[in-house]
Amino acid sequence: MSTTPSSTAYAVHGPVAVVTLNNPPVNGLGHALRSGIVAALDQALADPQVQAIVLTGSARAFSGGADVREFGTPKAGQEPTLPSVIRALDASTKPVVAAIAGVCLGGGLELALGCHYRVALPGASLGLPEVKLGLLPGAGGTQRLPRLIGLEPALNMIVSGQPVPAKAFAGTPLVHALAGTPLVHALIEGDLVEGAVAYAAQVAARGEPLPRARDRKVKQPNADAFLQFARNTVGAASKPFPAPLQCVEAVAASLKPFDEGLQTERTLFQALMQTPESRALRHVFQAERAAAKVPGLPEGTPLRTIAQVGVIGAGTMGGGITMNFLNAGIPVVLLEMKQEALDRGLATIRKNYENSMKKGKLTPEQVEQRMGLITPTLDYAAFADADLVIEAVFEEMGVKEAVFRQLDAVAKPGAILASNTSYLDIDRIAGFTQRPQDVLGLHFFSPANVMRLLEIVRGAQTAPDVLATSLALAKQIKKVAVVSGVCDGFIGNRMLARYGAAAQGLINVGALPQQIDGALQKFGMAMGPFRMGDLAGLDIGWATRKRKAAEAGTEMKPIVADTLCEAGRFGQKTGAGWYRYEAGNRNPLPDSVTEQLIAEYRAAHSITPRKIGDEEIVERCIFALVNEGARILEEGIAARASDIDLVYLNGYGFPLHRGGPMLYADTVGLPQVVRSLRRFAAEPGADASWQPAPLLVRLADAGQSFN
Repeated sequence: MSTTPSSTAYAVHGPVAVVTLNNPPVNGLGHALRSGIVAALDQALADPQVQAIVLTGSARAFSGGADVREFGTPKAGQEPTLPSVIRALDASTKPVVAAIAGVCLGGGLELALGCHYRVALPGASLGLPEVKLGLLPGAGGTQRLPRLIGLEPALNMIVSGQPVPAKAFAGTPLVHALAGTPLVHALIEGDLVEGAVAYAAQVAARGEPLPRARDRKVKQPNADAFLQFARNTVGAASKPFPAPLQCVEAVAASLKPFDEGLQTERTLFQALMQTPESRALRHVFQAERAAAKVPGLPEGTPLRTIAQVGVIGAGTMGGGITMNFLNAGIPVVLLEMKQEALDRGLATIRKNYENSMKKGKLTPEQVEQRMGLITPTLDYAAFADADLVIEAVFEEMGVKEAVFRQLDAVAKPGAILASNTSYLDIDRIAGFTQRPQDVLGLHFFSPANVMRLLEIVRGAQTAPDVLATSLALAKQIKKVAVVSGVCDGFIGNRMLARYGAAAQGLINVGALPQQIDGALQKFGMAMGPFRMGDLAGLDIGWATRKRKAAEAGTEMKPIVADTLCEAGRFGQKTGAGWYRYEAGNRNPLPDSVTEQLIAEYRAAHSITPRKIGDEEIVERCIFALVNEGARILEEGIAARASDIDLVYLNGYGFPLHRGGPMLYADTVGLPQVVRSLRRFAAEPGADASWQPAPLLVRLADAGQSFN
C-alpha cells in the first residue's frame, strides 16, 4: 500500500484496485486529492492484473464536495479540475465502482456519478447542495442525475439542495447495490469496501459494456409542460436568489445531447459565480466556520462538563432559553421568585411544545419527555448541582448584582455563571462574584427558542475553558455563536443604536415611519426599525437612553421616541407606538397621532421638513451600521468583519442575499461609503458619529475591503 498525505491510498485486492480518498475531515476535493485520484486511476489502468477499480472514502464521508479552503484561490481552477477527474473516470476502460458511506455531497456526488457503478450503505447521504451557495452543480450533476433517476426527482433534489439517504434510490441506476440489506437486485453483504470489491470483480468478469450515465436518456412524461410549471413555481419562491431558477434551466438542458447540456451547465455555473447573491452565500458559509476560531483560544482547550443547566427567570426570554436546552436533552432547573410566575412560564413552554405537536413536529411522548427535564423551583439552593446558570432577569445593574451575589454563594466550584444581558458591562457583573473567571455573557435573541444567534461575551477575566465550553454548547443547541468583547450593547445592539439614531434623524428632517420602514424592507430587511421598535417595546430603548445619560451625568437629548413613551405609547403591547394596532392584529397601521407628535417636534426645533428619497434612507441607515461596525472591529470587540455580518444576518433580519452589512459595504465599495459618510458629517448640526471610522478610511484609501 502507498499513501500520499491529503491525497489517496492505493491497494490491490486480487483483480480489484481500491483507491481510498484521504483528505480529512470530509474528503474535500482539493487539488491534491483530485491529482491523487487521477494518478491512482492511471496506475490501475496501467496494471494488467487489475480488472476493476473501487473508489471509496471514509466512514464519515465519501466526499463532502469542494474543499472550502481553496475557495477563491488559484488552486480551485488548477488542473486536474473536478470535471477533468470525472471525465477520466467516465472514460476508464475498466469498471469503476464508487463505494459510498457517510456524506456524498456536491462535487462528491458528481464524482460518484462519473463512476460506472455505485454501491452504498443505506444511510449514506446523497445530495447536491450547491444552490445553498447561490450556485448549481457545475461538474455534470445537472446532466447525469436526471439520466439516472428521472427529470422531476433530480430537479427536486437539485433545487432544494436537501440530501437524501441512499436507500431512497434502491432499484434506480443511481444506486446499483446497498450494503447489508436485500432491497435491490444486488446485495452487498458485510463490510462496504469488501462487498464493493466483490461486486467490482463480478461486473469485470461479466465483461458487459460499461454503463455510463452520459449514455442514458432522460425520462419525463410531458417534459415541456413540467418544466414550465417548475419555472413558474421556483421563480415565484426563490426571489431574490437567481440560482434556483438557473438550476431549472440547467436540468432542462439534460434533454439535449449530453455534451451540449454539459456546456449549458458550465455557462450557467460560471455566470452564477459572479453574482452578488452567490458571493453573499459563500461568504456566510465561510463566516460560520471562521466564527468558531477565536483569537487567543487554543484549539483543543479542555471543556467543562454541562450535564445540568440553571435558568433564572421563566418569562419570555427565560422560557425560550430553557427550551433550547430541553430540545438538546439537557435538564434545566428553572427559578422564579413567585409561584404564579413560575406556573405561567411552565404553561407557556408547554403551550409552545403542544403547538409544535399540532404541526406534526413533535410526538406527545416527546412533549412529555422535554417537560420532564424541567425542575421548577423558587429557591436558589436548587442550583447547587448546576454546571451552568444563565440569568434572564430585568435589565438593570442593581438586579443583576443581587442575582450574581446569590449565585456566587450557592453555585458549586467550576460552575459557569452567565448573564443574558443585552447591554450591561459583563466585567462589572463578574466583579459581583469571587470567581470572575467563571463569568461571561450568553446573549440570546428573542424568541430565544427560535432565533439562531448567540452572542458570547468574553469578559476580561473569562477563563479559556469557559469560553470554549460555551462555544461547544452553542453548537449543541444549534446556535450560530459569535464572540464579542465587552462594550455597551456588544456587537449587535451597539450597532443597532446607530442604525436607530440614523432612522430617528430621518424622522426629524422629513420622513415618516412608514416610508423609512418601507424603504429598508424593500432593501431586504425583515422589518424596518420602527416596526421593530414597536414589536420589542419602545420603553426598552427609552430606559437605555435614560441609563446612558445618568451614567454620563448629562441631560438626555429629547427625541420623538421619548415623546411617544411619555404618552404611554410603547408599541404593540399598548396598542400604539410609532403605529397603531387593532385588537388581535399585529399589522402596523399609520397613525395620525404619531404624525402630529412628529410635526410638533419639528416645529419646536425649528426644522423645516424636506422630501427624502428611499435611496437616501437606505444609505444613511445601512452606512451608519457599517461605520459603527468598523469602530467595533478597530477596538477588537469583534474579531473579524464576517462575525459582524453573522450577528446581523442571524439576529437582526439583515437580508441574506446581501451577506451582512460589512460585505454589503465591500460590494458597494468602501470609497463610496466614506464619501457618503463625509457628506452626512458635513451637514449643519450633524452628530460626530457620522465621521467615517479611521479603519474604514484606511481600508478605502488602500483599495482594500473588510472581507
